[in-house]
Amino acid sequence: MNALEHQLDYPFADTLPEPGLAFEVAPGVKWLRMPLPFALDHINLWLLRDEIDGQQGWTVVDCGITNDTIKAHWEQVFESQLEGLPVLRVLVTHCHPDHIGLAHWVCAGGDKKRWDVRLWTTLGEYMQARVMAAGDGSNAGGEGAARHFARHGLADEASLDQLRNRRSYYSNLVPALPTQYRRLREADTVSIGGRDWRVVTGYGHSPEHCALLCESLGVLISGDMVLPRISTNVSVFDMEPEGNPLGLYLESLGRYEAMAEDTLVLPSHGKPFRGVSTRIAQLRAHHDARLAEVMEACERAPQSAADIVPIMFKRALDVHQLTFAMGEALAHLHLLWLAGKLERKIDAKGVVRFSA
Repeated sequence: MNALEHQLDYPFADTLPEPGLAFEVAPGVKWLRMPLPFALDHINLWLLRDEIDGQQGWTVVDCGITNDTIKAHWEQVFESQLEGLPVLRVLVTHCHPDHIGLAHWVCAGGDKKRWDVRLWTTLGEYMQARVMAAGDGSNAGGEGAARHFARHGLADEASLDQLRNRRSYYSNLVPALPTQYRRLREADTVSIGGRDWRVVTGYGHSPEHCALLCESLGVLISGDMVLPRISTNVSVFDMEPEGNPLGLYLESLGRYEAMAEDTLVLPSHGKPFRGVSTRIAQLRAHHDARLAEVMEACERAPQSAADIVPIMFKRALDVHQLTFAMGEALAHLHLLWLAGKLERKIDAKGVVRFSA
């Protein structure tokens, strides 16, 4: 546990649910934890006791990626953790593969087709998922991603070739999507199991991220917007090459600051914790420090995003990690550039560089 984590309260200490099993964290709220084949090796998923149109059952929040291991864990959940009741709806916080990848399969009742239920999410997340699943590549790979990162200083041809060859990265993890969905919007109230859950949208990490706050339970399902151990990735990608996602993210954090400090935060990665405003202050301080580093570097000499990566990320990165590191470096450069603190020029090799 690092120094910042000591400022937070982890009510369940080191308790972690085994894959395929559920652990109750609040009345009617169960925690599932599924493995991921990435450096970030797990995702937290949630079961909420529910009733829709007089039928008892469960709402599932987030699903994991599509692979056989996670399907097997879900099959165990369906057989042993639902008290003999069906899933009534699937609610997805956002479009990233570890959240929406298996939504089509969970909505359809798994391998045994136990039910056929609706996906609930925001318009921004649903449409972004449809675009990336159907398109040639995604933010994490394909010709467009390679051009984008080359323009921002990635010169290693082997890495660029790996990026070009990852055209099917998203569609491999999200091979299908429900063809229908129910739209969620900021401040909507969703009744789940007789309790009101308020939709709290957030921007910067994804197009229209949906968190859920139940004030009567004192529980926030924060998705990826507020994580306890790591800072949420905020990146400029090829689809929106002049975007300011860090500005959007920092603005969105204001929606969480007024929440009660004893709110139980259920994040998508890491362990449930209390201390939401403390964590947001930590996240703001983290980005302030990174922005200061970036500004100092740009005062010394013009910098590309690739030049900034080793300043912000002092460890070896594989190509998957490098795309997010470059995207995040560019997000910090763009916030300063769009605020008028940096100027942007294209050098003789076509590389974008920023200077004070």
